[in-house]
Amino acid sequence: MSQLQILALTYIHQATTGRGASDLIVFSTASFCLTFQHLNSEHHRSFSAHQELYYLRMQRMREKTDKMEENKATRKLRVCVATCNRADYSKLAPIMFGIKANPDEFELEVVVLGSHLIDDYGNTFRMIEQDDFDIGSKLHTIVRGEDEAAMVESVGLALVKLPDVLHRLRPDVLVVHGDRFDALALATAAALMNIRILHLEGGEVSGTIDDSIRHAISKLAHYHACCTRTAEQHLIAMCEDHTRILLAGCPSYDKLLAAHHRDDYMDIIRNWLGDNVKEHDYIVALQHPVTTDIKNSIKIYELMLDALISFNKKTLVLFPNIDAGSKEMVRVMRKKGVEQHPNFRAVKHVPFEQFIQLVCHAGAMIGNSSCGVREAGAFGTPVINLGSRQTGRETGENVLHVRDADTQNKIYHALELQFGKRYPCSKIYGDGNAVPRILKFLQTIDLDEPLQKTFCFPPVKEWDISQDIDHILETQSALAVDLGGTNLRVAIVSMRGKIVKKYTQANPKTYETRMELILKMCMEAVIDAVHLNCRILGVGVSTGGRVNPQEGVILHSTKLIQEWSSIDIRTPISDALHLPVWVDNDGNCAALAEKKFGHGKGVENFVTIITGTGIGGGIIQHNELIHGSTFCAAELGHIMVSLDGPECMCGSRGCIEAYASGMALQKEAKRLHDEELLEVEGMVDLKKAESVSAIHLINAARLGNHKAEAVLRTAGMALGVGIINILHMVNPSLVILSGVLAAHYQAPVQQVIGQRALTSAQSIQVLTSDLEEPALLGAASMVLDYTTRRIY
Repeated sequence: MSQLQILALTYIHQATTGRGASDLIVFSTASFCLTFQHLNSEHHRSFSAHQELYYLRMQRMREKTDKMEENKATRKLRVCVATCNRADYSKLAPIMFGIKANPDEFELEVVVLGSHLIDDYGNTFRMIEQDDFDIGSKLHTIVRGEDEAAMVESVGLALVKLPDVLHRLRPDVLVVHGDRFDALALATAAALMNIRILHLEGGEVSGTIDDSIRHAISKLAHYHACCTRTAEQHLIAMCEDHTRILLAGCPSYDKLLAAHHRDDYMDIIRNWLGDNVKEHDYIVALQHPVTTDIKNSIKIYELMLDALISFNKKTLVLFPNIDAGSKEMVRVMRKKGVEQHPNFRAVKHVPFEQFIQLVCHAGAMIGNSSCGVREAGAFGTPVINLGSRQTGRETGENVLHVRDADTQNKIYHALELQFGKRYPCSKIYGDGNAVPRILKFLQTIDLDEPLQKTFCFPPVKEWDISQDIDHILETQSALAVDLGGTNLRVAIVSMRGKIVKKYTQANPKTYETRMELILKMCMEAVIDAVHLNCRILGVGVSTGGRVNPQEGVILHSTKLIQEWSSIDIRTPISDALHLPVWVDNDGNCAALAEKKFGHGKGVENFVTIITGTGIGGGIIQHNELIHGSTFCAAELGHIMVSLDGPECMCGSRGCIEAYASGMALQKEAKRLHDEELLEVEGMVDLKKAESVSAIHLINAARLGNHKAEAVLRTAGMALGVGIINILHMVNPSLVILSGVLAAHYQAPVQQVIGQRALTSAQSIQVLTSDLEEPALLGAASMVLDYTTRRIY
């Protein structure tokens, strides 16, 4: 074979395995070369004819290729957005506005069906028209009855009507939202008609039949735009192609994060609830039927209304959606006289922009709407979630779950706990940039790709694929902050209580520099956590003084921490790190550390006493930390054991801290040193200029100094008497001494208890803590125990 033939065959091979018009030209050129090589002498005369034919083919091929590229460049993506109800329109509208704002890339078609077109549910299609969208088709698909059979018939009716509409519109992509039965009909019709489907909010987990419908739509859909990382992982676990999954966030967050700071919000509130209502002094109630447990959901609805009537606050009640059971709910509402009650305003629909304001500034939101566990978290609005409809949803700390809402009193108590609070904003479901991501995602859809979707099944392995629990425990971690009088410490703490990495800086003296340093150290730790394969679940803060853990506010700090009173420490940390934050007193944190990692593990009732620079502690009663009505239940150092004892830093006299704290012992050591009564034989000589500490006093007593022994005996007696008072009040089964002086106090305290406590309390054991960092571990335990979900 000649060199020309070899070269031609090489070009043919490259062209046939490549793509594009240039490869076709190479292929044709190579074919021509081979043809020319094989021409014999008698065919040589027709060479010019072959050449002319070749160039004619090349010209036609170039024209065809240029036309294809021109069509591809000028063709717009035809996107059909189908909306079924007021709830899904709030998620779809931002996308529709984004598509409409890009007419060079997209053509928008709007299909309206479902409860949008029913008068009893507000004829909400009008708000779509008010938003200046051209509605291409209105399909009456709801069979009235509001029961299970009506839902099935509505799906069937939609399936009958949708083919004509989709055939006429011929969209490239159909955008479907969520988990409604109407959406299932849309996805089924589009999939069977070979129309690509983009599903919004797939991969999430909740309660009722919605879960099954949502996952069914995900299996029918070709592309996915999900809201959270967990939802993305669920879709991947469902064998969906990860290259067709976009982690976008919730589109409604684009609108609510941009619009909820409106100057006229009070006008909106008064318009819906009356002129006398105040900000944070009203309730928004929205309860839907649970289609898999209709009878119980109606009972919960009745109990909720009874609780709201008793709670006696202005309340905006929205009618339930069209699911089976909604008719019975409306009957209950009217039976209770809600529509005529002076405290209530019952409405069928509120425009989304105004609904944002009402939820943002409410004193609480109650019910089982996904808005409560999703959008309300962006404002820090307290939410009471009733029943099982949202079971499994990712929620912020603003949500209090009342899963078994079986009594009016339980719901009323939940209202008392939540009403009027404010929580840090949560961005679990979005950061306000979902729409640009979705539009860019739509632009990447290749309409020339095969329509048949493929599933990414995990490979079947013959070897062991089990997971290691130790690895799982090590990677789930907390960020712990310990605000001490001298040092500021931050640590990454694993689920097993291992301190993975610790950071220490001197505690600044002013508020501004202290907050700046806390945020800087936390940000550094979060960055390091990624490289250490630690997933930070939240932040726990341990600090001295009196703390309101519900609000995350340091009410009064110790004198060692200056400029640190009435400080909201939770919000700036939460806003900077986008993580939930817990705050508590260092004594309470020490008790929580013992409960999770120390001697208190598995013990229902115990007390922890911190013996350090001051005296503090925490009380665990029935496995719960006791805070008290004004958050000073654990100020154990200020239990008075003498009416005329030494003066305490709190301003009183005779407190345990005035006798037994490190500062009290240091004061006594300095007094003995000044009187030249401290040093004994065997002690290192103390120069008068040297700072004397409690350790010198302890060493002197150990070497036989009677004066030092008397001081320690008095301190141990005072601490023991104080602990006896605790034993007689709360009757714990265990006392744990923590801190640098714990080992020195264990024996004398146990002795005092044996001598002076009631017989029933004399057998209570006193142990010293084995934990090296109780404040950090306690701060971490708040996160590790409570990040999953608050459950009432």
